[in-house]
Amino acid sequence: MIKVDDMLSVWSLDEVERRIGEVPGVESVTVNFAAKNATVRYDETRVAVSDIKSTVHELGLQSNRPAEDAPPEVAATKDHEDHLDDSEPAAALLSATQKSGVETPAATHDAHAGHEKHDGTVPDASKSSSGSQTDTPEPSSDHAGHNSHDKHQGHSPEKFRDRFWLSLAVTVPVVIWSAPIQDLLGYQAPAFPGSDWMAPVLSTVVFLYGGLVFLQGAWRELRDRLPGMMTLISLAITVAFIFSWVVQLGLIDSMPLWWELATLVAIMLLGHWIEMRSINQAQGALKELAKLLPDTATRITDTGEETVDISALRNGDLLLVRPGESVPADGVVRKGMSAIDEAMITGESRPVKKGEGDEVIAATINGEGSLRIEVTGTGDKTKLSGIMRLVADAQTSKSRSQHLADRAARMLTVAAIGAAVLTFVAWQLLGAELDFAVVRMVTVLVIACPHALGLAVPLVVAISTTLGARNGLLVRDRRGLEEARNLDTVIFDKTGTLTLGEFRIVASSVAKGLGEDEALRIASGIEAESQHPIARGIVKTAEDKGIAVPSADGFRAITGKGVAATIDGVEYHMGGPALLKAENVDVPPALQAASEAAAGNGQAAIYLVQAGKALAVYAVADAIREESREAIAALHERGIEVAMLTGDAQAVADAVAKELGIDTVFAEVLPDDKASKVRELQAQGKKVAMIGDGVNDAPALATADIGIAIGAGADVAVEAGHIVLVRSDPRDIPRIITLSRVTYRKMKQNLWLAAGYNIFAIPLAAGVLAPWGILLTPAVGAILMSASTVVVAINAQLLKRVKL
Repeated sequence: MIKVDDMLSVWSLDEVERRIGEVPGVESVTVNFAAKNATVRYDETRVAVSDIKSTVHELGLQSNRPAEDAPPEVAATKDHEDHLDDSEPAAALLSATQKSGVETPAATHDAHAGHEKHDGTVPDASKSSSGSQTDTPEPSSDHAGHNSHDKHQGHSPEKFRDRFWLSLAVTVPVVIWSAPIQDLLGYQAPAFPGSDWMAPVLSTVVFLYGGLVFLQGAWRELRDRLPGMMTLISLAITVAFIFSWVVQLGLIDSMPLWWELATLVAIMLLGHWIEMRSINQAQGALKELAKLLPDTATRITDTGEETVDISALRNGDLLLVRPGESVPADGVVRKGMSAIDEAMITGESRPVKKGEGDEVIAATINGEGSLRIEVTGTGDKTKLSGIMRLVADAQTSKSRSQHLADRAARMLTVAAIGAAVLTFVAWQLLGAELDFAVVRMVTVLVIACPHALGLAVPLVVAISTTLGARNGLLVRDRRGLEEARNLDTVIFDKTGTLTLGEFRIVASSVAKGLGEDEALRIASGIEAESQHPIARGIVKTAEDKGIAVPSADGFRAITGKGVAATIDGVEYHMGGPALLKAENVDVPPALQAASEAAAGNGQAAIYLVQAGKALAVYAVADAIREESREAIAALHERGIEVAMLTGDAQAVADAVAKELGIDTVFAEVLPDDKASKVRELQAQGKKVAMIGDGVNDAPALATADIGIAIGAGADVAVEAGHIVLVRSDPRDIPRIITLSRVTYRKMKQNLWLAAGYNIFAIPLAAGVLAPWGILLTPAVGAILMSASTVVVAINAQLLKRVKL
């Protein structure tokens, strides 16, 4: 993995993308703003890894490993991807299961395997749709030289913090001994030999020490023909520095700008420090998520229990997870009962009951019971790892709003330089003093820095993507989330989406003299030994209601008619209309009416019979999810039409639609025809979202304006959809729309806050109100510029308060 040094702003992001993209053979470069990494796709027949790494180093980037350590399989494929990363937390973000056991490429020659880190942990690696991604290890102590090179760039919260405090300490005496400040406040600073040179000397120290990061940033921007905020800041402080020394040496008769220069640098460092902290905090929640995996696991072997590092785990291992412990890997419960807290993965607030045969997810928290689980996924094969990859991809993808902000920031940089030059010339033509004109020009350069504009959208992207992931909404493409706010039609696949995809009793009628629970207890006991899907649905319904399923004696199948068994010494039969006819069963009118209603809805009617009399009738069908009703109602509240696609018969589809209040029904649709139904609605001018399982519905998901794969389970990397839902919960669909709308609203607010500030600030800095005695100093301009950045950052942080 290669580190990206300069991730301060959109300018440094574009600088990296553009510079690496100019290397012949490089096909695409995408930089992840929040995770601080980049993915490079290249053609190995045209460019070598070493060429790309050389370009990266020229940009001031550092590699986490020597170029000669590149895995041998790099030259074996046509197209490749490599990651550029800037920080260990970012590596943790991408490497969701850093400590999971994945063999190194040297041993496996597998392009998708992780590389073991110097501390024994293993980052995640994944395969893209058009190439392979190669993650490389974090730097060891042997790479200290690379690390020191990175620190010279100064682009980290700690570096800005340190430079700010030292610069501030040096700036204080500059201000105290400044003649303009003494005149303004009416005091006399103590004089001593050389005190007249205190301001120029100390201001020079501030310029060279505190201003170095801005000068270095400006050099890179100008070298790559992408002038931005670093260029504006550097122009401002350099002009003030040179002008002040010209005055100090007596070359012209004017007033030097020493205190303005020193305070300007200190305030700019403070603003950058605050901005960098905001950026880091945006991904803080996912950093914490990546830390949920335990360091070790308790593995059960033939000789007993042993504690092992989770990097040693392999599929098929049997693990013991005690109460309160984190699940170390994805797996299946083989023994035990407990409740698992999955909130950090799925957003489900209530613990989920787990028993034999149930799946568990790595990094979730076990409740009060002990579980023995068989490992089914480690390393990059875990759900957590997949979530991290999707979040990283989403934060890399740029939305239309981001592109708008990029263009606006570029235009603002050019406009600011032009405005500064025009300001200087105008004041000189108006006969103003030279120092006055220079101060106006410097103030314009400072106040017009597109800091806030560069931060406006990326910070919202980072926060909203994290917010979605913590609620089980995984965004694969930012543009999909942005467009969700415009939806007017949502199409649901029926089976497995609106319904459970499993049979359940959906309606029942019981003869007089027999309680409903008792009838269901008997029916479930009779069907308990049958493997027929309808029988399993009846048993599952009883279990869902907490009814104890009794043991049956003498179970036997009645070919073509049903089953029979003895419960509590009484023989009962269960079956459909064929059983009634064969046994000449007496059916009460109420049960007959219930049976006819079930048939009208396309549902199977199953009778409980004893001694030639029907005791109960059950309508069995694919059960509707309880959450589906809330989901449809919530979509209707948002003014969105709901449609349903299914291959079921029209009667079955109509029954489900009627119960849920669905507006449009497409029944008896073959899988290959689902996409055509999506296009049919799009042809009517509708903005359509398709909700499906991401497998059979892939063509329809890809055709829709927004494809949403629901209930992806362990396979979260569903390629067909823009958005992947961890849970099989239709209520997440309105949550997506809510997230889209609040995210877009925050983007617009931030763009207006940033752009609107400059609309008013630049003329004010140029001195249009000077005739009325209103003038801004460069230091005040820096405060206002930094304040606008802080306001944008705070406004973005408010997104965290949204309840989906």
